[in-house]
Amino acid sequence: MRYPSLGPALAAALLAGTAFAAAPPATPPAPAAAPAGGRHYTLDAAQSSLQFTFLQAGAQNSGRFPRFAVALDFPGADPAGGRLDVTVEVAALDTGDKDRDDTLKSDDLFAVKKFPQAHFSATQIVKTSAGYQAAGQLTIRGVTRAASVPFTFREVTEGGAAAAYMAGKTVVRRLDYGVGQGDWKATDQAGNEVTVSFNLRLTAAH
Repeated sequence: MRYPSLGPALAAALLAGTAFAAAPPATPPAPAAAPAGGRHYTLDAAQSSLQFTFLQAGAQNSGRFPRFAVALDFPGADPAGGRLDVTVEVAALDTGDKDRDDTLKSDDLFAVKKFPQAHFSATQIVKTSAGYQAAGQLTIRGVTRAASVPFTFREVTEGGAAAAYMAGKTVVRRLDYGVGQGDWKATDQAGNEVTVSFNLRLTAAH
């Protein structure tokens, strides 16, 4: 069985090392009213990154999603009423190599012509010993499954304006979402587990 080569520089859920600067964001979700006592935040794309890593042929590979949008309603001391919405332009993925990118975008993997975006929507945020956790639904390649994303979060005032920093990582099993058809269903060459990491700067809506 012959596998297309992804090379040593790749890294792909969704949905979370060296930071990559995000390109202009995807169209952001429509702003919602901020919870009482809290704030509504949107992404500062120029100071945010969304990356992915996985094993291929025994080597760790890395890449990034340069276009994504984030909207967060964070209700202050009690996060229970918080909401998090993330839209990722999968079709814009970047591994630094066009051939690898084309392979990942193909019908056997992300099938970006039919499914150009991935989406995570959480309507429950809980406080944990390490920070916070957002529980919701993750959709990749048209498949939706329950998912939880742990993260750290801190609010600051910079230049007289409210901002926040959010970071974390989660593991997505690509085959759960059909990312791997034909030869790519096997996991001996391409690992099933993909680590998605993010470092975000958010700005408060006025």
